[in-house]
Amino acid sequence: MLRQRLTAALRPFVGVLFLIAAMFAATGAGNAADSQAEAKASAFVQSLAGEAIAALTATGVSRDQREQRARDLLSRYFAVDTIGRWVLGRYWQQATPEQRRDYLSLFEDLIITTYVDRFSRYSGEKLQVSHAVADENSGDVLVFSQITRPTGGQPVDVNWRVRERDNSMKIVDVYVEGVSLGQTQRSEFASVISRNGGKVSGLLDEMRRRLNRAA
Repeated sequence: MLRQRLTAALRPFVGVLFLIAAMFAATGAGNAADSQAEAKASAFVQSLAGEAIAALTATGVSRDQREQRARDLLSRYFAVDTIGRWVLGRYWQQATPEQRRDYLSLFEDLIITTYVDRFSRYSGEKLQVSHAVADENSGDVLVFSQITRPTGGQPVDVNWRVRERDNSMKIVDVYVEGVSLGQTQRSEFASVISRNGGKVSGLLDEMRRRLNRAA
């Protein structure tokens, strides 16, 4: 039941990743990381949370300014194109170059437009990084953390997959209570495409409708 509630609430995928990062202030690492890569990944997640809470909960900021701040943070901390291509799955190969460009643009716009108003709802939640573990198979680092609420209640486990390429670190997936948000969004997009005769254009139309409703 908990997993079902989380899966339903935490969509769309990247928007949720960014929302989590922006809404919860990091309070420092718990256990020391075992390697330099793990230490860097832990500090990276903490840095994102700290920057986002300062930039996106500030008062006296217009919606346009808040959207631009969100877009800047998203670009610096998340591998949006990598995530977007993976979420589209096998349909990426079927899409035309124009559809790919439209899809990636809509993907990012949905993150920003859908969730920018929620950044003002921070109420003292804390994100506590406990440790990080290098994934020998992929070369990524998994950063383990928990979100706690000031009112108490059961903490929520949130784990971040961080990838470093060309001396640049990016978040490529987040797991909430063991559920991969990337896989969740991938399944949803595949379902939308399937309902539209297997056409990527059907997904693009649905993404535009969501943007129009959120505007």
